[in-house]
Amino acid sequence: MGRQVDEQIAQRFPVGQRLRVLDVGMGQGTQALRLARAGHRVTGLEQDPGMLAVARAALEAEPPGIQDRVELLEGDGRETGAHFTPGSFDIVLCHGVLMYVPEPDGMLAGLARMLAPGGLLSLLVRNGDALAMRPGLDGDWQGALAAFESVDYTNRLGLEVRADRLCDLTATLSGIGAPLHAWYGVRVFTDGTEAGETLPPDEDLERLLAAEDRAGRTDPYRSVAALLHLCGVRG
Repeated sequence: MGRQVDEQIAQRFPVGQRLRVLDVGMGQGTQALRLARAGHRVTGLEQDPGMLAVARAALEAEPPGIQDRVELLEGDGRETGAHFTPGSFDIVLCHGVLMYVPEPDGMLAGLARMLAPGGLLSLLVRNGDALAMRPGLDGDWQGALAAFESVDYTNRLGLEVRADRLCDLTATLSGIGAPLHAWYGVRVFTDGTEAGETLPPDEDLERLLAAEDRAGRTDPYRSVAALLHLCGVRG
């Protein structure tokens, strides 16, 4: 994800420009802090108090110069208009959030309004066209067959959530004035890898990341990734 975001920033903005970034549903703040370290001004919006506390603790461990570039707020990504004025940001990130929003079109329209002309909207969503992959590879044939018929699924936390299809989001982004500019697959080969497992040695890890990066931008592999990273550009 980080490599893909950086690639899109490099393509759209002059080198060295300090950008205004909004990270909606920022979780523990991984992307927010990474972009702040790169010199950008970042606002993080998170509605979960527990996750917000984790992000604030991580921010406190950063040098003062980076802390000064980050503002963390408690709030719902569906209510960005209550917190910010239209056109306030050059980049809006919304990663791993839409699967928890039953009707995402209104939220996406609100996020697009936050962008200045030429601004970048970065979305990470569950791939609705590949929901059968995980149960199929696990030998859960009943689950695989059911996944062909719906974009609803139960995640690993036991929550009832939903996925998005590329064609549907492409149409939505066009309709809200931030048409799709680029898209990637995320977790083509590593879906199902538990976060707590020991990382491979550095050399193997670099090969793994290189393979994921290559697959995530290459057909047909990216089409069956567990997640999709979509980048829209505000007209």
